[in-house]
Amino acid sequence: MVPANGPADSEAWPRLDVGGGVETSQSLLLWGQILGKTRLALTPMVNHWWQVSLRVSARGLSTRSMPVGDRLLDIELDFIDHRLVARTSDGGIESLSLCDQPLSAFYSEYTRRLAKLGVTVAIDPIAVEISDRVLLDRDPRVCRYDADWANRFFRALIQADRLLEEFRGRFTGKASPVHFFWGAGDLAATRFSGRPAPLHPGGIPHVADRVMQEAYSQEVSSAGFWAGDARFPEAAYYAYAYPAPAGFAEAAVRPAAARYEPALGEFVLPYAAVRSAADPSAQVMAFLESTYVAAADLAKWDRARLERT
Repeated sequence: MVPANGPADSEAWPRLDVGGGVETSQSLLLWGQILGKTRLALTPMVNHWWQVSLRVSARGLSTRSMPVGDRLLDIELDFIDHRLVARTSDGGIESLSLCDQPLSAFYSEYTRRLAKLGVTVAIDPIAVEISDRVLLDRDPRVCRYDADWANRFFRALIQADRLLEEFRGRFTGKASPVHFFWGAGDLAATRFSGRPAPLHPGGIPHVADRVMQEAYSQEVSSAGFWAGDARFPEAAYYAYAYPAPAGFAEAAVRPAAARYEPALGEFVLPYAAVRSAADPSAQVMAFLESTYVAAADLAKWDRARLERT
């Protein structure tokens, strides 16, 4: 149950349907792509592109350490002090404010701050997984930032990260880290059957088909949390399988608030239903487990070999 006492900003499961959520989540998506493309440029390839993702930290979203010559660099979107902070292993630190500002100005200030740390990085400025052609370094659109909503989203991410980590620990087969993919702005954890998957058709805006084919080269059951988008304009937990086995969309999953969304090709559990439940964590874990069981059983995964008993 959401606590009845204490200030709203202390809630573990805060409301996300208040304030400037739509505008702020779009800003975080674009800013996050700049950080993620920095990881892509500086870190070695890992299977399924796991090297490019961000991680939830104690203050927001972090790139983790990246090699720059004989030093390390990490960059964090801090949703407590509302700053972007860049640090190097030789003691350098630079930061800039998270606030309303043109996207091109944010990009310019970002590269200037990195240059002050002695870091030069070349990234592809075209935003991915967005139908419009957005140039991160030139687009004049003003990115809006509601600090209160950003902190609320961060607290929701903390709960999602905690529960996805627990869920991941129950699987002994190949599994991804719990990580934040900046293309769609979702926190995800993926389980693998150990079998190859059909070639992914691609077709994702401004993403080379080979990227999706590497990401989905093996059978998966994946779940996560995101703030929603134009197709589903509310925060939710989600789950899908690739390839989706016959009967997956009709599978019975828990809790009662979960449903299959044809427009997404996924099961969703609205965040609003989770936070209003007597035991939000139990609701999420039921969703994660039941959607995985549906995918694994219908696709005939070797569950006895892949799961921790």
